[in-house]
Amino acid sequence: MDLNNYITMFIEESKEHLQTINDELLKLEIEPENITYINEIFRSAHTIKGMAGSMGFDDLATLTHQMENVLDLLRQSKLTITPEIMDIIFQCVDIIEKMVDDIEAGGTGKADVKDIVAKLTHAQNPDQSPPSVLAALNEVAVAIDMPIEDYHWSVINEAKKMGTNFYQVTVVLDENCVMKFVRAFMVLQLVEELGEMISIQPSIQEIEEDKIDNHFTLLMLSNFEAKDIEDKLLNVSEVKEIIISDKTKDNQAEKSETVKVEAEVPVKPSPETSDATATQKRSRTKSIRVDIDKLDGLMNLFSELIIDRGRLEQIARKTSATDLTETVEHMTRISTDLQGIILNMRMVPVEQVFNRFPRMVRDLAKDLNKKIQLIIEGAETELDRTVIDEIGDPLVHLLRNALDHGLESTEDRLASGKPEEGKLLLRAYHSGNHVFIEVADDGKGINREKVLNKAIEREVVSKDEAETLTDQEVYALLFSSGFSTADKISDISGRGVGLDVVKTKIESLGGVISIDSSPGKGSTFLIQLPMTLSIMYCMLIKLEEETYAIPFSSIVEITKLSQDQVVLIQNQKVMQLRGQIIPLVYLKEVLNVPTKESNIEQHQFIVIVRKGDKMVGIVVDSILGQQEIVLKSLGGFLNNLFAISGATILGNGEVALIIDSNQLIS
Repeated sequence: MDLNNYITMFIEESKEHLQTINDELLKLEIEPENITYINEIFRSAHTIKGMAGSMGFDDLATLTHQMENVLDLLRQSKLTITPEIMDIIFQCVDIIEKMVDDIEAGGTGKADVKDIVAKLTHAQNPDQSPPSVLAALNEVAVAIDMPIEDYHWSVINEAKKMGTNFYQVTVVLDENCVMKFVRAFMVLQLVEELGEMISIQPSIQEIEEDKIDNHFTLLMLSNFEAKDIEDKLLNVSEVKEIIISDKTKDNQAEKSETVKVEAEVPVKPSPETSDATATQKRSRTKSIRVDIDKLDGLMNLFSELIIDRGRLEQIARKTSATDLTETVEHMTRISTDLQGIILNMRMVPVEQVFNRFPRMVRDLAKDLNKKIQLIIEGAETELDRTVIDEIGDPLVHLLRNALDHGLESTEDRLASGKPEEGKLLLRAYHSGNHVFIEVADDGKGINREKVLNKAIEREVVSKDEAETLTDQEVYALLFSSGFSTADKISDISGRGVGLDVVKTKIESLGGVISIDSSPGKGSTFLIQLPMTLSIMYCMLIKLEEETYAIPFSSIVEITKLSQDQVVLIQNQKVMQLRGQIIPLVYLKEVLNVPTKESNIEQHQFIVIVRKGDKMVGIVVDSILGQQEIVLKSLGGFLNNLFAISGATILGNGEVALIIDSNQLIS
């Protein structure tokens, strides 16, 4: 059997179980007496152990086996949960995650687990002196139970009906054995004479390559008694010890017991999440895993269909053929429904990103010696997979910033009359065609004067400019490159790169970030993101003979202006709209579009766009109307064009550049 075919499934399922373990450990830390959480952790650890063993990742199986032993003692109340035991289990999870990441990167998944195995072994017998690392590891290597694949059970059960015995056999070779693989094959040859071998660890291929220690374990069916098998195998030269475990009854009992436990100890959902959990369970039974590359390919093909649909609509309008018009209208309705299905297939709950933050917040709060409660709301809110993959790092920066800068120490909170436990809110919600993500804390807020002084010191703004800035404009200075208000550099923050990276990444996703803060009450970082980056509604505009597209998401309104309504203030042309002064940007000048004297008109069209609290008016020649367009990348050679975010193909086959209005607002 080629195990490489199952690597992807192993990695995905391992990550899901690791996330479950992390989530349940955090709950267990709050409610250490709740046995339900321990059962959930035990089941996930048991599954990872079985998968790792069947895939040949011995170090991973060894570690999870020892972790499982500790959890088993906890759920039987033979051990009491202590902060030390919780820390050891958290360390185990971190090491397992690194091993799975190594496997995903094409590695072997091997790691030095001796120290953590020794800690786990000592945790099982805390009254005894800690055992030597080597002794602990050897004990695990010999005692570990081999997992049994589902497809083997039919063979085993049929053999049992015929009265055949089922054994696990561990063969320990002499430490001075030189050609271990030769001795191993001599044992295997004898095993074939005594019965039928079901599986073996390490694998036959690894034994052929002499990749074995001083022992190996196999599962076999035999009509011989255990004592007879032991005597015959011990006759092989340099075989030091044979350990045989009769699994004829034990394994079947273990399997039925596992099923029984899962049936009798369900997770009790909270009232507010019971409906959502039930819906999730129903959907899981009817879902399949689809590679994201296949979805990207489907989206690209549909994008071409959208372009051809636009072309057909233009042809239908020109020919005025009734049959063609009706067919195109029907095709438009079907393709619109198909578009909704494809976009929904790409939509992923932000829960996938949010789930990794409780553990991160817990560890950082412990390092900073702060008491912090993380509140997550709207985790079911959906975003395009492309956005999901990119939004994780910016959120990490914002949360670390809130933990280090925003939330005060326990002493400072008590001194200011606040509860000793700080609150950190991570919330997501839909509004229109956008998704909003909030990171809010109830800390000390942003010190306006400190930010201004730092900005003046670093020459980000002058003293004269600083006096005219609003609160929002002062807070926006935090996003300047290299800007930091930290008094000292730490492992968490202080180098002035975090918020700059956040702003750059979010704007590259077509989003906007803003800050609101109240001294002594806390701060809120608000991120606005488009639901999808592939297909969008745009307003098509003309500059001479060239066509451009401006995304609807940034447009406030469109108006017409005469030349005499344009006013010059401090060398900047502006217009007045309902009492508000709005600067004008002449797109022809920005993009160097040649102007024909004969085309100069007295009236100009103004497309007013917004970025946060700032607005500008983009001056264009004419408005063609709205259209659904497909965003196409300009490629590696044209990735630094000012105010251009991409291109699209119109129905007539022309290429129209898409304007990035955020870059026009300085």
